[in-house]
Amino acid sequence: MKQNSLTDGFEKFRKRTRKERFLDDMESIIPWAELCEAIGPYYPNPQGAGRRPIGIERMLRIHFLQHWFNLSDPAAEEALYDSRAMRNFVGIDLGEEPVPDETTICKFRHLMEKHNLGGHLFHLVNEYLNENGIKITRGTIVDASIINAPSSTKNKEGKRDPDMHQTKKGNQWYFGMKAHIGVDSKTRLIHSVVATPANVHDSVVIGDLLHGEETRVWGDSAYTGKRDVITDHAPAARDFTNRKGSRYRKLTDEDRAKNRTKSRVRARVEHAFGVMKRQFGFTKVRYKGLEKNAHHLFVSCALVNLVMAKKSLLKLQQA
Repeated sequence: MKQNSLTDGFEKFRKRTRKERFLDDMESIIPWAELCEAIGPYYPNPQGAGRRPIGIERMLRIHFLQHWFNLSDPAAEEALYDSRAMRNFVGIDLGEEPVPDETTICKFRHLMEKHNLGGHLFHLVNEYLNENGIKITRGTIVDASIINAPSSTKNKEGKRDPDMHQTKKGNQWYFGMKAHIGVDSKTRLIHSVVATPANVHDSVVIGDLLHGEETRVWGDSAYTGKRDVITDHAPAARDFTNRKGSRYRKLTDEDRAKNRTKSRVRARVEHAFGVMKRQFGFTKVRYKGLEKNAHHLFVSCALVNLVMAKKSLLKLQQA
């Protein structure tokens, strides 16, 4: 699949960059065959008349590059022409062939969205991690984060995205969607994902974020008072969500001390959001409509898990 460029032997003082090291690691730990097999039944048949479609794995690699480096379809095409590291990862030699154009990249993304393959890839990645000994334990941390959407009405319809809504956090208003995740308290990997408009309260989907085998559930004060819901979905789970004070019942010093103790565990959920929003740059929605952005979220969560499990997977390969 991959070819060496003629320039490889002439760059005497070339340095291996962080991007190349990252892509080399991803190259070795991602189960390409299993992921491509999941997409195969929905991909165009290479036989018959007409131009042969580009290989599934090559398009999937480009799709993953878009998530890792926050690239639109046109930007992905430009980046592949610009970055040798990305071309090597995808397996493109400009001396032999051009980069897939933005229309081809867009069509592959639409195919993934149409068949909800993002959710399927997320579950396949988690199964792969489980098979490699990175297992989900009996503790879950639940949390949610707002992904901003454009609030401007300067468009053809003169309206904001109807699937997105606004919500108030503190003294500031936000418009967009909300990413709800359930994270394993030990491995810090995401095992459950739900996408909603931003005005849906965090606690509404707590039942969908539990796998059912929990013995403990952590969450911030937004999940206070959901003990019955937790028990319905995870009968053996103890409620370790933070207590919330009210106008008529202030938090005692003991309540605050317990909240601080719980928060030492609860804060681990921020590792997953940190990779998603700081490393991948997924702080704003890229597409219009909740369904497309939910697909983007599921693929991002699959890749977040692979990045967070990278050291463990590389050690297993070296053993």
